[in-house]
Amino acid sequence: MPGREPLPPTDTRRSRRRADRQLLWLVIGVLLVVGGGLIYLIYGRWAVVTGLFCLIPGAGIILILWGLLSLIERWVGES
Repeated sequence: MPGREPLPPTDTRRSRRRADRQLLWLVIGVLLVVGGGLIYLIYGRWAVVTGLFCLIPGAGIILILWGLLSLIERWVGES
């Protein structure tokens, strides 16, 4: 059509990275909130404190693995 500018190309890699980050935070949130909530409902208040000593390092491991995979992806993408 005359006078109409073409749309910029879609950056699917950026969209995928953004979606990956959102899913990562969703998983961490579900792990801590839902996991902690279930511990509270089943075992009580003091068990949540103990449970969080396990859930938080578990979330940390997920973050470390995600970061490691992101670094590998960037390293492979640059070469």
